[in-house]
Amino acid sequence: MDPKAAYDELTRRSREWSTLASCAALLSWDELTVMPTAASAFRGDQLGLLAGLEHERATDPKVGELLATVEGSDLVADPESPEAADVRELRRSFDRKTKLPRALVEELARVTSAAQHEWVAARKGRDFPRFLPWLDRIVALKRREAECVGAPGGDPYDALLDDYEPGASASRLSGLFDALKAELVPLVGQIASSETRPDPGVLRGNYPIDRQKMLGELVAASIGFDFDRGRLDTSAHPFCSGIAPGDCRITTRYRPDDFEESFFGVLHEVGHGLYEQGLDPDRFGTPMGESVSLGIHESQSRLWENLVGRGRAFWTHWFPIVRRLFREPLGAAEFDAFHRAVNRVEPSLIRTQADEVTYNLHIIIRFELERALLSGDLPPADLPGAWDESYRRDLGVVAPDVADGCLQDVHWSAGLFGYFPTYTLGNLYAAQLFDRASEELGDLDASIRQGDTTPLLRWLRDHVHRHARRHTPAALIRRATGSDPDHRPLIRSLKARYGPVYGLSGAEVPS
Repeated sequence: MDPKAAYDELTRRSREWSTLASCAALLSWDELTVMPTAASAFRGDQLGLLAGLEHERATDPKVGELLATVEGSDLVADPESPEAADVRELRRSFDRKTKLPRALVEELARVTSAAQHEWVAARKGRDFPRFLPWLDRIVALKRREAECVGAPGGDPYDALLDDYEPGASASRLSGLFDALKAELVPLVGQIASSETRPDPGVLRGNYPIDRQKMLGELVAASIGFDFDRGRLDTSAHPFCSGIAPGDCRITTRYRPDDFEESFFGVLHEVGHGLYEQGLDPDRFGTPMGESVSLGIHESQSRLWENLVGRGRAFWTHWFPIVRRLFREPLGAAEFDAFHRAVNRVEPSLIRTQADEVTYNLHIIIRFELERALLSGDLPPADLPGAWDESYRRDLGVVAPDVADGCLQDVHWSAGLFGYFPTYTLGNLYAAQLFDRASEELGDLDASIRQGDTTPLLRWLRDHVHRHARRHTPAALIRRATGSDPDHRPLIRSLKARYGPVYGLSGAEVPS
């Protein structure tokens, strides 16, 4: 077979198993939004079967033969060509998946599907012992996975992290996170000791859910989310699922007495959705039609949620609109008071509700704990105590029970070990990308004040979205911003935004 025919066959197969994965994604969306609870056991069987079928096709020895035919040919001579990127990433995926037994893949799918429902019940009942047997099983399964795909004698965490952030390592992340933490902790201390305290009362009151939904869709559409190719729904835990070309689904959750949770949740998930909708639909099912990493994905959501959505320029346009929609709580509200309220800092228990300054401390705690769980240094039964101690040490707060403690996140019940660090990487990447976009686009705030975010979205499409998996995450950031992943732009951004809010000396005044 000639290389071109081999490449065409590779991409045909890749699209086939990606279609199976899209079926699983649709079932997972259904499971988390509208599925009856009594269907959970059979849903695990469905997802397990699909995971097994996808794994079987992706590890067919014929795939290895096709890859060998194309590798080294003129078709992939240019390392940045779509063909070269596809072949490189398909080889990486093939080598990883062929190390995993199908039985382990199916067992992980079944166990995590059931465990997510047990997690919901355990959290609702504040009952860690109910969830502990499932956590034990999942940790054991993830260790087996790491043994299968990791380097002999290597850090098991690296093997799992590579699935979400290719090329990253626990040691490099530890150095980056330590440098970030060394600057965050004193910044949080400065803010805590400030006599200035923004009043969040303006964000509490009567915010009818039907109007929150209307506003969410209006803002989502205004910044570029295409509702002909996507939808917004409600779930217990907000998420984005890029199911297939023309089918990107985002969710949020609502509280009738709270403005922030839904609004910023929508901005966050829309950021993910814009990335999914910015990928080339003609390349669906191949690496050049897929996002490069979760860290890059998270950079898009955090950029829109925080760097755009908490800025003065954004609210210069949107505050009058929001005040008209919610006359009862906001009719007499002043712009500066409202803006300070959405930029307040309060060490808290819940990651998803954390402010922009303390959020990364939540992630660093999880990164440290899950590394300890995988290495065996932390027995799963000791997780609640270790969690409380970490929160007391780094954030000065302790959860009243496990619902707001170690059971607050769905990730471990879903088997997503290695996922959490990508949230902080996303924050770091977002600050770097926004800095560079602002430099290249000139007065970016001027267009945002007019409600026009098209220049920014166009820049992101050109520098991030269209590249798909052509480059590694670190290389993509380096090419887009001119520097390696770095914590300093984020720290500068935080000081520029929160310094004026809290009257910190030496702070820059944001436009």
